[in-house]
Amino acid sequence: MRQPPYIGRFAPSPTGPLHAGSLVAALASWLDARAHGGQWLVRIEDVDTPRCVPGAVETILQQLATCGLLPDAAPVYQSQRGLLYQQALDQLTRAGLAYPCGCTRQDIASALAKSGQARERHSELVYPGTCRVGLRDKPARAWRFLTTHVGQSTEVSWTDRRLGQQTQNISEQVGDFVLRRADGLWAYQLAVVVDDAAQGITDVVRGEDLADNTARQILLQRALGLPTPRYLHTPLVLGANGEKLSKQNGAQALLLSDPLAALNAAAACLQLPAASGTLSEALAQWTHQWAAQWALKSHGERFHHSPA
Repeated sequence: MRQPPYIGRFAPSPTGPLHAGSLVAALASWLDARAHGGQWLVRIEDVDTPRCVPGAVETILQQLATCGLLPDAAPVYQSQRGLLYQQALDQLTRAGLAYPCGCTRQDIASALAKSGQARERHSELVYPGTCRVGLRDKPARAWRFLTTHVGQSTEVSWTDRRLGQQTQNISEQVGDFVLRRADGLWAYQLAVVVDDAAQGITDVVRGEDLADNTARQILLQRALGLPTPRYLHTPLVLGANGEKLSKQNGAQALLLSDPLAALNAAAACLQLPAASGTLSEALAQWTHQWAAQWALKSHGERFHHSPA
């Protein structure tokens, strides 16, 4: 079957400027698109409006431009796409795959404690399905995706281009996850699935911390009748405390007085050699090396990682 034209994306949240970890993901996604001769898009994931920082979008776009990472189209903003998310939720509701939930976090914790299943995953309680059979006079707070239903397995397997074979049983390990939050904001899982399909994204290249979301997104893609992109999750940049470098644990904004130095540091995380010369020359070198490192397959998946 003929592969669709490659379209990749970088999707930062404007909760602050880019840091060293986000530059790794940006560079990897840009290189993957350029190695394919494809398109590279930027999507601003500002759906969680209370966490967005004024001026952060402009700062991020300027940082990318300073590093020579220019998108092939104007950025798309999630905050402007609520109608698309509502249409997707309506489709899931009509199919019996989404339902309103009136549970607070305390309600969930109490229900799990009573059943002796105080399960937690990445600081989130595994939802026990309390409202699947109705709200029982509670007001609706959030909307959830029904992960246990007839004829649909919730064990999802996929092959990550870097991490290899991955499997997750969503019903057991995550539970019915949120599509629209109690505060009325759209959940990341639904928004990213709708946007990737709407933009024709064929390949998602992002940080390894997001790999755990992939099974939920694939399940939503199947439920909505949307294509599933290929996934590649890049190595994480760790902070001094050994945890993922992030804005939450004090990651500093990129210092771009020497953008080539910042890019060389990002390239090193991707196991690419140091480059010299102008920015465009360095990016061209890395594009060639990326294409050689992630060689085109003659069947199935588009790329595989060549042995060292």
